[in-house]
Amino acid sequence: MEKRQEESLVWLDWAKELQFIADGKILLVEERDGTWSLPGGWVDVNQTVKTNTEKEVLEEAGLEVEAVRLLALQDRNLHNRPPYAYNVYKAFVLCEIKGGSFRPNIETQGSAYFALDELPPLSEDKVTREQIVLCFEAVQADDWVVPFD
Repeated sequence: MEKRQEESLVWLDWAKELQFIADGKILLVEERDGTWSLPGGWVDVNQTVKTNTEKEVLEEAGLEVEAVRLLALQDRNLHNRPPYAYNVYKAFVLCEIKGGSFRPNIETQGSAYFALDELPPLSEDKVTREQIVLCFEAVQADDWVVPFD
C-alpha cells in the first residue's frame, strides 16, 4: 500500500472521541485525570459528522483538518464500558491535516502521537485498544469495508 503522508485518521463518536494516524502513530490527547483518549465531543445542533469532526479536532487538539472518508460506525455500548442508559454512536473518519498545533484548553492538557506498541494508559470508557487497532487496520487496508453496528 502506498502511504499518503498528508492523510491522518480522525475518529469521531457522536458523543466523544476523535483520533489521527500519521506516520504510523495515532494522536491522543491527555485528559485532566492523566489518562489518554481521542479528542472529540458531542455533535452540535446543525453540524454534520464532517463539520463537527473538523470543529472538535480544532478545539481539543489544535489541528485544522478536512474530514474526507468514513471508516467505521460503532454503537458505544457494544464496545465501551460502562454501558450508558442511552445510545452513542462512534464514527471513525479519515481526515487530512491542514495545519495547527496543540493549544492548552479546558478539556485536555496535552497531546502526543503513539505507535500501537507504545500506547499510554487509556480512558477506556472513551476509547479501547481494540478501537485503536481498528483504526490502524482501516488506514492500512487497500479495500477497507466500513464496519457498522
